[in-house]
Amino acid sequence: MPSPYPPARGLGHNKAMRKATPFLASLLCLLAAPGAHSEQGSQGNGKQTYKWVDEKGVTHYGDSVPSEYSQREQHVLNNQGVEVQKRQAEMSQTEAASYATQQKEEARRRQHDMFLISTYPSVTEIERVRDARIEQINGQISASEQYIASLTTRVDGLKLRSMNYAPYNSKPGARRMPDDLAEEMVRALSELRTQNGALSQRRGELQHVVEQFDADIKRFKELRTSAAAHLNNDANRKK
Repeated sequence: MPSPYPPARGLGHNKAMRKATPFLASLLCLLAAPGAHSEQGSQGNGKQTYKWVDEKGVTHYGDSVPSEYSQREQHVLNNQGVEVQKRQAEMSQTEAASYATQQKEEARRRQHDMFLISTYPSVTEIERVRDARIEQINGQISASEQYIASLTTRVDGLKLRSMNYAPYNSKPGARRMPDDLAEEMVRALSELRTQNGALSQRRGELQHVVEQFDADIKRFKELRTSAAAHLNNDANRKK
């Protein structure tokens, strides 16, 4: 199912881009990479401590990881005990494929979060774009319904004409249906099936757009709340 956004770019997308607050997008980058500050703060420390868990679930710390645990998940800490790096445990092909899929999905989610924050200045703007997109699809649905009604009337007329000919007319001596009438009926029925399929697809697209925008509005509110909390925490630390 196509995304609801590309067709709606001409409906206020550029204007929304100009209105969006660049600071929120920058803040989102920081929120999406919580380990960035720790890594930068560890530069120049030199000393590193490793943390790993043995087969009994006991956590260990040391300057190096014993060889028997080298394939397990490890955490690298700086001299302040802050994690600056995480090394994944060696995985099977199935585990590696699953992990890669999770990473890809997480990257897609972060990219979409950035899109929301950098594009829309408010929930109202998202709703405006949503309503414009819904109106556009409803217009397509209405046009399809009218065309299908016209096709149905045409098919009914062809069926009525065919009743004068064999095999639909069972009277003795009934003439065979002319080839042009048979061909016209086949084309009309085929077009009617095609248009009904397209109408069903547009209705599904409308449902998808509504659900996608509902999810985006919810996520946008979450991102705004998270950004506000981050700003408040920074302000309190500076007091």
